[in-house]
Amino acid sequence: MKKLLRRLQKLLQRLVIFFFASTILSVVAYRWLPVYVTPLMFIRCWQQASRGETIRLRHHWVPLTEMSKYMPVAVIASEDQRFMQHHGFDFDAIGQAIKEQQNGKRRRGGSTISQQTAKNVFLWPRQSWVRKGLEAYFTALIELCWSKQRIMEVYLNSIEMGDGIYGAEAVAQWHFNTNAAGLTRQQCALIAATLPNPLRYDSSHPSAYMLRRQTWIMRQMKHIDLLPTEK
Repeated sequence: MKKLLRRLQKLLQRLVIFFFASTILSVVAYRWLPVYVTPLMFIRCWQQASRGETIRLRHHWVPLTEMSKYMPVAVIASEDQRFMQHHGFDFDAIGQAIKEQQNGKRRRGGSTISQQTAKNVFLWPRQSWVRKGLEAYFTALIELCWSKQRIMEVYLNSIEMGDGIYGAEAVAQWHFNTNAAGLTRQQCALIAATLPNPLRYDSSHPSAYMLRRQTWIMRQMKHIDLLPTEK
């Protein structure tokens, strides 16, 4: 029995060491390497195949310098206005989201762009306490190892922006017949308006609600500085 316990203890220690070593190395590697595929892309392809549909995966990595200068501003205005100030977690937004939920108001997320990036690149979309814990871990890692510009670059290349569409370059090509660099201020705001639910909201055929949200985002963008160039 003692031998078995020692073996289990050694196995557990090795698994813990492997987990931390592999995750830290992955985060460090992605500080420079493009993220060509994410877990969500695999999940969506599997869902499409299981429904007998043609697999749709439109994704093309481009550097942040080859995107419209308004694209980071639009998502900051829409998703995380304290992005440049916080270190991965916006506790004010989290507290407000909890308070609204307790008061029975419409639920809203408190996730920052850093948290969404951690989830998109390393984890799965389904909510659970395990995933939230891992999300916090990866968020802390990328905030430690990556610059804000790199977090934004990965975010804008990996986030789902439509049915089978991932990243600014793909949505620019498929919805606006241009490239990520050619997106206008209005188009960037419209794309940002879809991010709460890009499978429901289509930036190529905006609803009245989306147009109202686009207008709100554009007003907020006036108060957001352009993302500074990484030094």
